[in-house]
Amino acid sequence: MSVHPLSSAREIDPLTEAKIHLAAAHRLAVFHDLEQGIDNHFTVTVPGRDDQYLILPFGLHWSEARASDMIVWDESGKTLEGVGDVERSAQCIHAPIHRISGARVVLHTHQTWAIALNMLKDNRLVPASQSAAYFQGTICYDDNYSGNADTLEEGERLANLIGDKQVMFMKNHGVLVVGNTVAEAYRRIYKLERVCRTQVLAMSSGQPLEVLSEAIVKQVQAPAPDDRHSRGERDRLFFEAMMRVLDRELPGYAD
Repeated sequence: MSVHPLSSAREIDPLTEAKIHLAAAHRLAVFHDLEQGIDNHFTVTVPGRDDQYLILPFGLHWSEARASDMIVWDESGKTLEGVGDVERSAQCIHAPIHRISGARVVLHTHQTWAIALNMLKDNRLVPASQSAAYFQGTICYDDNYSGNADTLEEGERLANLIGDKQVMFMKNHGVLVVGNTVAEAYRRIYKLERVCRTQVLAMSSGQPLEVLSEAIVKQVQAPAPDDRHSRGERDRLFFEAMMRVLDRELPGYAD
């Protein structure tokens, strides 16, 4: 089986790998239409640290993200390594979530189909498809949009709200996902956009949705007997495949 040269099979230090994967995630977000140019934010905790984070400096377009561009910053918003600054809302949302929830990766976007669902008074994602069933029990809902997130207290509120969930629906705003690795978090936000799109499209038909039973949802979420691939392995294979796509379509992220 072929393995991407930037996979764990190759000797590479954790900080360099984190920067490469973070740059790849930004470019993939452009490729998959999840981004808004220079806005929104992806962050990763610096390997071996709990109080320092990696981010693409504000002002760079996500399509031009490179590993060498990533800066290291702390909760005060100070740049510790690299050139550039962390955007204020990224500081206020991400640092408290990293600190309080312990999440290693935090991805926040205003992606189209997720926002479309979050614009509705009833914005709940329902298990009306196999893919949507995987998200049941993993989502928390912030139903009280109060404007721009420009204080650390707002980030702490969001961190306490997300708790042990993996996804946050932010009404009138966007979505946020957390993960242990960039591969896990990016696969999560990628799949989330697609199930939001599917639900909005199905709802637009005006016909009632056929919602799966709780028993079927549990069966879908349960590990398959003798499955050759763990969830973490699936995340890794997915992200390696996506990096190979980038190598063809939008190379340079590892520079």
